[in-house]
Amino acid sequence: MSFGLPSVKVKPEHEANFKMPQGTFGVPNPFIAGLGAERPKLGQSHPLEYSERNYHMNEEKMNMAMLRNMQGLHAPLKLTMEKKFCSKVGHLPFLPSSNFQMDVITGRNLDVGFEDILNTPDFSEVAGQPHAVMERSLGLL
Repeated sequence: MSFGLPSVKVKPEHEANFKMPQGTFGVPNPFIAGLGAERPKLGQSHPLEYSERNYHMNEEKMNMAMLRNMQGLHAPLKLTMEKKFCSKVGHLPFLPSSNFQMDVITGRNLDVGFEDILNTPDFSEVAGQPHAVMERSLGLL
């Protein structure tokens, strides 16, 4: 019995065969397009890569389906409304945003992941002047 829950099985959505563009000597030329330009054209390198990229979305769908089956339609609607309100909270564009409120609602504040360690503002390469960033976001520059 499925109870209307989404499938747990991984369904890869990529082609098994792919062709890389060939250069003059039969290999791609990284000087023309760059080293990272070929990666998006290749697709996923492993069948689990698609599943891992969409892990949080799949987990959220499953939790919403279980919540709808247990408590009714109002509970997922209320959570969706709260998430929408959290995403609309604004800040000045030159200030870093941790999006902590959304993490608390989704429960991701309890997880320690790759982005928590290596995505700190201390290591950020983007540091602009506040006035120039604001003028660009307002369309003055």
